[in-house]
Amino acid sequence: MNEQTIASIAQALCDAEKSSLTIEKLSVAYPGITVEDAYKIQLEAVKLKEKQGQVIVGKKIGLTNLVMQKAMGITEPDYGHVMDANMAAQDVPLSMSTLVRPSIEAEIAFVLGRDIKGPGITAATVMAAAEGILASFEIVDCRFHDSKIALADTIADNASCGRIILGSRMIPLEGIDLRTIGLVLEKNGTIIDMGVSAAVLGSPAASVAWLANKIASFGVYLKAGEVIMSGSFTNIHPISAGDNFTAHFGGVGSVKASFVE
Repeated sequence: MNEQTIASIAQALCDAEKSSLTIEKLSVAYPGITVEDAYKIQLEAVKLKEKQGQVIVGKKIGLTNLVMQKAMGITEPDYGHVMDANMAAQDVPLSMSTLVRPSIEAEIAFVLGRDIKGPGITAATVMAAAEGILASFEIVDCRFHDSKIALADTIADNASCGRIILGSRMIPLEGIDLRTIGLVLEKNGTIIDMGVSAAVLGSPAASVAWLANKIASFGVYLKAGEVIMSGSFTNIHPISAGDNFTAHFGGVGSVKASFVE
């Protein structure tokens, strides 16, 4: 895929996100698109957002759930960039009109105390570099006409990043077993899902280590102060106006999200 096409697609995706509209799936419009093409599109879109004044505040890891990987025929996660415009507050309802086709995932967010530069990063490296972790929600969004997308579609669309909501309490990692954190997810006061952190590549720290090693090949690293969304404990859940979600993470805390028209 040539640079002009990459730039054109990146602009279209930025416009779709800004206007809360959809475009044709890239896997349909460009049947030969590769994962490498998709990451180039994502990076070009990030550059466009930075020119508009947005700032990178972190990274997100997607498709860590083995069930979703098998459904998409892939063997590793993907990743995207978290911009300041993606951040939302748990006490302020999100308007559905600012999103396209949102769903919700409950995750552990890492806040880095120092840089992490791959390759050779392990889960232990991540734990030593992290200032702490928080309960969090990722609002996954899709800027395509059809939500049944291919891997290249979601990668190009910034790994389907919509909004990030963090809990109010960051806790240090001392004494925390990152493999055994339990999750109870409620929707409108009813439990709809439960999970455990080992579902995220064995440990959310292992997920962050994967990311650090993956982006090292592009000359990119994880920076001190960044928020790293490590991946969902459970399957993804759809959202409707009027919904209220709360995620309770054992030993970590809770986070909530609400939605209006």
